[in-house]
Amino acid sequence: MKRRSQLAVLIAALLPASVLASTIEGVVLNNKGKVVTNATVEVEGSDLKVTTDENGKFVITELKNGLKELHVVAPGYAHLHRDITITNDENQSVTFNLKRSPIEVIDIEATPIHMSAMESASPVSVLSGEQLRRQQAATLGDSLEKLPGVNTNFHGKVASTPIIRGLSGPRVLITQNGLDVSDVSRVGPDHSVASEASTAQQIEVLRGPATLFYGSGAIGGVVNVVDNRVPTDSTTRGEWNLEHNSVDNQKVASFNATTGTDSVAFYANAFWREADDYGVPVAADIDSDGEGHSSDYKVENSNEESDGFTVGASYLMDNGFIGLAVEQFNRQYGIPGHTHGEEEEEEHNDEEESVFADLEQTKVQLLGEYNLDNKWLNKINLRAGHTDYEHAEIESGAVGTTFKNETNELRIDLLHNQFNEWNGGISFHYKQSDVEAQGEEAFTPPSETESFAVALMEERHFGDFLVQVGARIERVTIEAGDVLLPNIDAHAHDEAEEADEHDHEESAETTRVFDVEHEFTPVSLSAGVVWDFTSNYNLGLSVSRSERAPSASELLSFGPHIGTGTYEVGALFDLDEDGHLGLSEQAIDLETANNIDLTLRKTQGDVGFILNAFYNQVDNYYYQIDTGLYAESGHDHGDEEELADEHGHSSELPVYLFKTDDVVLHGFEAQIAWQLTDEFKLDVFSDYVRARLKDGGDLPRTPPLRFGSELSYQTDKLSAHIHVTRYQEQDRTAPQETATDGYTLVDASISYDLSVLNQDMSVYLRGTNLTDTEARVHSSFVKDIAPRPGRSFALGIRGYF
Repeated sequence: MKRRSQLAVLIAALLPASVLASTIEGVVLNNKGKVVTNATVEVEGSDLKVTTDENGKFVITELKNGLKELHVVAPGYAHLHRDITITNDENQSVTFNLKRSPIEVIDIEATPIHMSAMESASPVSVLSGEQLRRQQAATLGDSLEKLPGVNTNFHGKVASTPIIRGLSGPRVLITQNGLDVSDVSRVGPDHSVASEASTAQQIEVLRGPATLFYGSGAIGGVVNVVDNRVPTDSTTRGEWNLEHNSVDNQKVASFNATTGTDSVAFYANAFWREADDYGVPVAADIDSDGEGHSSDYKVENSNEESDGFTVGASYLMDNGFIGLAVEQFNRQYGIPGHTHGEEEEEEHNDEEESVFADLEQTKVQLLGEYNLDNKWLNKINLRAGHTDYEHAEIESGAVGTTFKNETNELRIDLLHNQFNEWNGGISFHYKQSDVEAQGEEAFTPPSETESFAVALMEERHFGDFLVQVGARIERVTIEAGDVLLPNIDAHAHDEAEEADEHDHEESAETTRVFDVEHEFTPVSLSAGVVWDFTSNYNLGLSVSRSERAPSASELLSFGPHIGTGTYEVGALFDLDEDGHLGLSEQAIDLETANNIDLTLRKTQGDVGFILNAFYNQVDNYYYQIDTGLYAESGHDHGDEEELADEHGHSSELPVYLFKTDDVVLHGFEAQIAWQLTDEFKLDVFSDYVRARLKDGGDLPRTPPLRFGSELSYQTDKLSAHIHVTRYQEQDRTAPQETATDGYTLVDASISYDLSVLNQDMSVYLRGTNLTDTEARVHSSFVKDIAPRPGRSFALGIRGYF
């Protein structure tokens, strides 16, 4: 695109104005009258996009007659929209004045219409640039947890998924360049996300109605990891990074690069990470029995080793591109709290006795974009992907359980020319997933989920009002041919002590096997409006009604899930009057969320803010309840006497049953940024979600109220940040759930830019949990045995070319 801009400027300088029909030329200035270089000027609803030169000038050619909406973007400034009417092949000269915005405004790529944190009716967030590099972690949830409204389900630093407004798991969709990441992280908290932040260009978070475009699996939110694996231009550029972290002896190396010719572009990235068990504050009691400390104050079995690479190429055309990318992702990581055998044996053969996951994924993506010279259609976007995922849980040197997910996906967006000033289009989406788990701890049967959807998204400006509407209808089928209903003799502890051991073993062998097929038709609708009611301020209101088909694990689970320490039973089953588990007589219904979002924003000036309030009522919400019963895990975890609980029972897990109920989630997110001087900036944020049953009671593992601040100092070469976050006590708990104390985390970082042999580099030092505070994540399943890491320092160097 930069090459096209320079060519347009050259043509404008050499040719007379009469030769350049339908041309807009102009200059971009800031509010002090100084030129803004590298600002992007694009025509909404088209692929016409140019950047300003060193004099702030730009030229856009090839414009047809009619109303054109121009969108001007530059780092550090608020976006600017300007309507210009082209008539009779006239040339026009314009001047754009941009105003400062202390909150970075970045367009998201997750939807076909224009959206950003400051302009869309729905709340969105983007993590990119230096902020992304400062906050990137080994897991996706930990990388995003400093964003307002986003928390982590922290699973001992080795696995985490994002929690968005109190919702996670099957309600939060994680995508890579708009396509499902297709791992099994939505099934269990101990399953890692097969995506890497160190090679990402930006990570986008959509909340509320903005998720409609992605369908029923995204009723709680969407996290889209964006990289340039299928390059859209051939400009040579890239970056590399080396880092060492003290808390777990972590070593990280990564790079990404783009290059090519006029018609062919190439891309490659790679990363490698290795870490030992991480250390915790001395005060942290990490023993499962609550009677002392680990001898070296480390979380056992929290080590990991990851590597991966991606190569891609694309063919560049005057009116679009088409390209293919292949990624190989590998990860081995321990599962904290899941070790077998006696302590003495572990000391002699730690690798053999510990349990770890061995993850491999191969992903192929075909991405394309084609601009049409058509009366009706303006652009076609194509996304297609094939993912082959497998992760094995290795126990005592042997494979205990294997999870597989093979997914094929196709998305086609047809964007129309501006029609009566409306911009938007229609999307067709197909996805088919085969998920399989085999082994002693396979708690879900093999299943196939297939969906086909049609979605429509449109937007239009009415003076000071921006209106955005959307609708989606899909058909979802879930098929499983080997669903098990074993007689597990679930019992209360006092009943088990009276039971005859022989009868128990005989009854446990009885298992029913049957086929299951369910079909759902979720329909989702959304509407939103943004009102620029006065200069520099806008007010956003969005409402949506979204339906979600239950996942296969929510319906069909029946077995021990060691990652959560429970025996899971799906909603397809129920307890009868005698307390035995059998097929449920309740209808399997769609989950329905009715959401309303209200947003107030100050978009320009030295002070900017985004204030969101939301109310979400979810009917027929699928969640787990503690039945009060216990079942044998069916797996010998070592010494019976050591693992016996206070009642004298070993190898038993509490039975948790999926059921449905009506719930309400409401809360807020607040972000305020103040540009104190050209060098100093202060950011303050807070978020809160109250998650409760409509008829009374609290949902489990809901993140607490938190608030924090970041003071930044930025010059041309030096960047320094100190970040303080306070997590309040969480005592609104579900039955059998314990409260979590509040804590305060202090992080800081400093980086310095330098040039060595014409290579731009940045040397940085980052400290986390500087006060060495004991901190337990309330939303974590392993909070009692795996608190947050203690004081840590990371030293690294990053290069750009």
